[in-house]
Amino acid sequence: MAAPGTGGAVRGRGAPSFQRKAPAGGSRLAAIAGTRPAVRHGQLLLSSGLPSLDCVLGGGLAVGTLLLIEEDKYGVYSNLLFKYFLAEGVVCGHDLFVASAKELPTNILKELPAPLLDDNCRNELGEEATAVTSEDFQDSMKIAWRYQNLPKMEVSPTTSARFGHYYDVSKTMSSELFQSIKCHSFFLPEELSLPPTIKMCNMNCGYARLLQSIQKLIYQEGFDGSHPQKKQKNILRMGIQSLGTMLWGDDICNTDKPEDAHSLTKFLYVLRGLLRKSLSACIITVPAHLIQNKAIMERVTNLSDVVVGLESFIGSERETNPLYKDYHGLIHVHQIPRLNSLSCDVPDTKDLAFRLKRKLFTIERLHLPPDLSDTVSRSSKQDLAESAKLLSSGCGAMAIGKKHLDF
Repeated sequence: MAAPGTGGAVRGRGAPSFQRKAPAGGSRLAAIAGTRPAVRHGQLLLSSGLPSLDCVLGGGLAVGTLLLIEEDKYGVYSNLLFKYFLAEGVVCGHDLFVASAKELPTNILKELPAPLLDDNCRNELGEEATAVTSEDFQDSMKIAWRYQNLPKMEVSPTTSARFGHYYDVSKTMSSELFQSIKCHSFFLPEELSLPPTIKMCNMNCGYARLLQSIQKLIYQEGFDGSHPQKKQKNILRMGIQSLGTMLWGDDICNTDKPEDAHSLTKFLYVLRGLLRKSLSACIITVPAHLIQNKAIMERVTNLSDVVVGLESFIGSERETNPLYKDYHGLIHVHQIPRLNSLSCDVPDTKDLAFRLKRKLFTIERLHLPPDLSDTVSRSSKQDLAESAKLLSSGCGAMAIGKKHLDF
């Protein structure tokens, strides 16, 4: 029998002879605010700032990965996702790094949406749910009686546990929330005025200076794990706006045969290497609809971990089409990483749409009404028939390599 205080196992009636000793360092994954381990591959996840997008991506964005957002035509909704990602970092206490060539990072931070916390969140979500229910009731009056008894399709993806926060796009975040976090900025016009300190081969000056700033921030602030005992571990959230445009000194958006066709891909290659060995995650927006050489866009996609495309209805025929009156655009999940496994987390459906409500931006399963009345045009009926065929054929596969959904 072990003496008291020696830590030996005591065998008693009904007690096991061996008791596993707790590791000295605690759990294998360090508890960092705003993160949780993934069930599928065990890697740390952080929220994108939009719970419905987290559900589509398999629970969230993995630490050390790169999220690429293909901008919509006018950049309205892609900038909103960009700000959601940064706003989530403010609420979770993460460090921020904001880079842009057209807008001051301080102005971007001033326009972050205000979080909905506790009672306010429940009240706002309750109001939105009531509005959606009333809309569904009005639509049900137009549906034939034989469709009313069918099981109703779930509108928005849901998660089993609360992860991430909700935000009110009609209000901006208060300055008090920024007091406890570190915000680092990179504005290209200001950086170009400084003397160069590093030379990158076959990479334009804008990308080289941006890469230098990111590398310096990761190493000096200890996000690479070089100073684990000096400070508490935290996450670095990086946001880079509209890469590939002329403002960054790149010409891939102007011609199908650019003179500098490899600067962006080399930048992404080095950036992803920095992300892999640091406690950081990055979101990048790219105007994919302006890149004329599709081979360049394919390389950019392959060098990203998660690729999400936004297709807005603004200025298109679908904006006035009654079939899509409840939505503002489509969202295409082009790529999801395979982390520590042979397969990735495939979303339940590839028919996803988004809409901007009075205060909330949501991603929902596309649900078209079976309205074949005389008020619907022949082309709309054909779109509806093709969409219904697509929805009933099983949507488990991702839309890899397809730019548009077949509606």
